[in-house]
Parts: sequence; structure tokens; C-alpha cells
Amino acid sequence: MALSGGADSVALLRVLIALGYRVEAAHCNFHLRGAESDRDEAFVKHLCESFNVPLHLIHFDTDEYARVHQVSIEMAARELRYGYFERLCQDIGASTVCVAHHRDDAVETFLMNLLRGSGIHGLTGIRPRNGIVVRPLLGVSRQEVLEYLDSIAQDYVTDSTNLESIVLRNKLRLQVIPLLQQLNPKAVENIDKTASYLREAEKVYDAFMQNAVSTASSASQTISADEILRQPSPESFLFEWLSPHGFNASQIERILAALMGEPGREFLSPSHVLLIDRRTLVLEPVSEPVKPLRVPESGNYRFNGEKLFSFKESEEVSILKSADCATLDAANVQYPLTIRLVQEGDAFCPLGMEGRKLVSDYLTDRKLSLLEKRRTLVVVNANGDILWLVGHRPDHRYRVTPETTRTLSITLSEKS
Repeated sequence: MALSGGADSVALLRVLIALGYRVEAAHCNFHLRGAESDRDEAFVKHLCESFNVPLHLIHFDTDEYARVHQVSIEMAARELRYGYFERLCQDIGASTVCVAHHRDDAVETFLMNLLRGSGIHGLTGIRPRNGIVVRPLLGVSRQEVLEYLDSIAQDYVTDSTNLESIVLRNKLRLQVIPLLQQLNPKAVENIDKTASYLREAEKVYDAFMQNAVSTASSASQTISADEILRQPSPESFLFEWLSPHGFNASQIERILAALMGEPGREFLSPSHVLLIDRRTLVLEPVSEPVKPLRVPESGNYRFNGEKLFSFKESEEVSILKSADCATLDAANVQYPLTIRLVQEGDAFCPLGMEGRKLVSDYLTDRKLSLLEKRRTLVVVNANGDILWLVGHRPDHRYRVTPETTRTLSITLSEKS
């Protein structure tokens, strides 16, 4: 169990011992309060010796950890503490680590999340169990903890920083909650009840949303806008679908607004891109930049590790009729060629058509989404002309004619 030396953890230790549990204690010295931190460590050592409880001690340079990882001191201590507990459980073969959060802690967490504008998951308070961490005292108030210690004449240490109304949690504990209890003596108890009701509502919410999201996007990451808008709460649906992919609440609000009539909008998270295209939402991972491939002569070339292009010249004039092939008049082709992604402003003369056409307009006519357009490749002549819009059409200017004596066949095959 986690033993800081404070009233809560000392009470938990004494309760576990009284109930006959086999207990080993773990104490973290974060070196944040000078001599007071060393005092806490000495107290914990003496307490464990008194009850023959094995003690595991660890020292942390919390300030340095916070600086290196660019997190607050509170977050640094939390990450260090729980990381150590997990490793320690593995080392000693323990199934759980008990921590001494009580009902008042849960209420403080509820109020903190309420002030931060948390959703339903943040308003369910502290959970009795989270992985290997268990919290046996969640049904007990701080006052009951102190009364228990007094009844068994057990002393403890006090963290002086808990008495300073600097951080938000301390302000809630020292100022806000006492005021709420003046308004209603059962304020803490009632807030805790509210959190328990929300935990039950959360189960219903999670079950419904899990089913709705998995059904709507079972085979792919493409969902129609109409299907989303039919949900009881489109915003909640979007949040549950998109937040695991890095989209935040502000983005989700804008995405919902865009569903009402802003096709072509694009939204980015650190890992994914979401496109609203023709009343359809398309979600894909962010792609790594794709470099153009130089083709100095005929032969076989691997593009981006996935696509195999074959360039073959022949004096036999025959046209390969397939979307994955293009047959050109070799006399007009100038090496080096380039294979690359379509770029803004690209234009070509589609085979069988008169005049130039923007590639983007050509692909739009064929109802490709913006993401599909961006994945489209072109093979470019040395003079900059597009020879082939890969998978679609070659350029009319480089077609095979009755005067053609030598052909260049380009064939695409996907990596197997």
C-alpha cells in the first residue's frame, strides 16, 4: 500500500493490519518540502518497524522530472508515484496497491472537474478500482478517518502544503467545501451520491455509444453525416468516435457545425485527418510525406515501398487496355520521368478529349473525395507534361497513333 505518513494512509495501514491482510508499504520521497519530506520518511520507517510491516522506499528528483517532461510538479509526482507502484507490484508479486483516497477526496475531484467543464466521465469522481490501484476508504469521510485515528491513539504527520490555499484542490478543501456545508450540512454526502448516480448513467451511456460507434464505422472509418445527425446526441457520438484519434472538444463542435452545410472542410489531429466530403465524413491516419521518384530509364521501380511501376519499351505496337496500364508513343517520351502525387494546379489533356483540364476537376467529375484525390499519382515527362494520370487516363498528346513505331507501356501493380 501507499504510505505517505499522513492521516489517511496511516489509517488505511492500521485498518488493513487489523483486518489481517498481508501488507507491504511503499513510501515515495519527492524532496519537495525540504526537512519536512525527510521527517515524513523517518516517521514512516518507525511506524512500519512498530508493526513489522515491510517498507519499500524510493527517492525522486521531482523538480528535474517536471522540467525534463514539461509537466507540473503535481503531475510529475503523480506519474513518478504510480509508475513506481506498478513496477513494485511486479517485483514483489503483489496483486494490488491500496491508496487512501476517501470520500472528501472524491468530492474535491468532482468539483475540480466540474469547474473545468468536464463531460460525464469526469463527473463520476474517483473510481474504487483503476487497474491495480484500489481505494478501500472511498466510502469514508475525512472526519471519520481522524476519529478512527484518535480512537486508537495513532499519530500521523501533516503535509504543511495541504494547509495553504494556493492550488485549486486546497482552495476547494479549505474554502469552498466548508461554505457548501454551511449551506447544507450534507453537501459532501450529496455530491458523492450525485457522482455515484452519474457512474450508473455512465454505464448506460458507454454501452450505447460503444454500440452506436462500432455499428456506424464497423468496416471503415467513413460515416454519413445523416447517420450522425440521426443519433440522439450527434455531438456525443462525434466525441466518442473522434476523441480516441486526438480530436478535442473544440474541434468536435466545429465539425458538428460543418455538417450543417460546409462540405470540403478538413480537420486535423496530431494523428488523423477528417474530411467532410459530399455529406460523408472520412477519417484517415495522417500520412507521412511521399517523395517523388525519379525514373532515369525503362525498368521496374518501387514507389513509396508499396507500388511497383514497370516501364517497358517495345517495337510491337499494341495498346494495353486496363486502368492500371498506359501505352504511350515512346518517341515523344523524354527521360528522366517522375512519379509523384498530384499537385495543386496540375493539368493534362485526357485521352479522347480536346483541350486541357485541371486534374482536380477531372477527378471531381469522377466523384473522388479530397483524400482520394491527394493519393492519386501522376507520371510526368521530363518537360513537365503529365504522361499518365495513374489509374485513370494517359495524356492525349502522348497517345499511340498510326504513325507510332515504338511504344512505352507503364504498368502499376500493388505490393503483395
